[in-house]
Amino acid sequence: EEQLVESGGGLVEAGGSLRLSCTYSRFTYRMGWFRQAPGKEREGVAVIKRSSGSTYYASSVKGRFTISSDNAKNTLYLQMNSLNLEDAAMYYCAAATYRSDNVFRADQYDYWGQGTQVTVSS
Repeated sequence: EEQLVESGGGLVEAGGSLRLSCTYSRFTYRMGWFRQAPGKEREGVAVIKRSSGSTYYASSVKGRFTISSDNAKNTLYLQMNSLNLEDAAMYYCAAATYRSDNVFRADQYDYWGQGTQVTVSS
C-alpha cells in the first residue's frame, strides 16, 4: 500500500512562499496536491502525470504554484509563491493508480497523506 507523508507547511505572511514536500514509496499513475479550508470542500490544486510529466493547475493558483517530482528521492513538491489569505488550508498529497478524465476530483485518487497546514497572515 502506498504511504504518503507531507511536510513543509507553516505560517507565512501574505506575499510569501512555502514549499511543500510529500514522500511516497512509488510514483503511481498520477499524483496531486489538494487543499481543504474549514467549511469548504476539498479542491484540487495541482496534478502531475508520471508517464508524460504533464502538469495541471487550478485557475486560482496558476502562475503562482509549481508541482514537481524528484523520482530519485521519491518526493513530490509544491512550490507556492505569492501566497494570499485564500491559500490558507490543510494541504494533502494524493496518488492515483488509474486514468481519470477529471484529475481534480478527489474521489479519483486512491491514497492520501495526513495533510500539512498552511496558514497565511495579513
